[in-house]
Amino acid sequence: MKFNHIIYKVEDGIAHVILNRPEKYNAFNFDLMCDIVNVQKVIKKDRDIRVVIISGKGEHFSSGIDIKSIMGQPIQFFKIGWKLNPFGTNMAQRFCIGWHRLPVPVICVMHGISYGMAMTLALGADMRYARPDTELAIMEAKWGMVPDMAGLQTIRSTISQDVANELIMTGDPITADKALEYGLVTRVVEDPMAEALAMAEKLKARSPDATAAIKFTNQKSWNGSTRALLARETLYQIAQLISKNWRIMDIRNRKDPNKPFVKRQYWW
Repeated sequence: MKFNHIIYKVEDGIAHVILNRPEKYNAFNFDLMCDIVNVQKVIKKDRDIRVVIISGKGEHFSSGIDIKSIMGQPIQFFKIGWKLNPFGTNMAQRFCIGWHRLPVPVICVMHGISYGMAMTLALGADMRYARPDTELAIMEAKWGMVPDMAGLQTIRSTISQDVANELIMTGDPITADKALEYGLVTRVVEDPMAEALAMAEKLKARSPDATAAIKFTNQKSWNGSTRALLARETLYQIAQLISKNWRIMDIRNRKDPNKPFVKRQYWW
């Protein structure tokens, strides 16, 4: 599949999704949003991918939505927000929650400005590594709007409600260190890409089926009922015990640490 404003490459099981509008600080126009939604579909179909790393080319991760481009074309604005089923997802919501639905870990590498839609994109990742110079903000309030891109799904399980209210209602930017204190980012390091690659190698040493099951258990049960959690744990554990990768993991632990995994089960 051809992409307009992202660089997509897969290297040794690691899928790299690189925002590629550096001349616009990787601001999200309609084409870049389409690229994000489409690359999620490509990744989901590729059972050889073990980890996804999202990053931005140039001086900044992303300055957020390209207001001039989006608002200047009403039909595109309509396409981004339209959905027939109010309980379903529109393009703007898939932009974030689509990463939750991938059966592989997603790591976001952040640097420079990470505003608005960029923050929503990052919240869709499972881990967020930020450079010390990163500045983050949830900015819908500054445009007289409410967060409507499914980012709250992650925020509500990441930070306390009072802190979320403060950040969302003001739209004020915060530093990487403050984001770490709040829990919005996982780590603040000088070289977040190196940190992400090191984590990717650790994750590749685990069963792809177990990783998928752990991710989906957490995503679906973190704010759910205990009954649903217990049922999901049991079903997902059965899925592990009938997989080849569970037996391979046993061999790797006891006999041959380099025995390769097979592709993850097709139902993830």
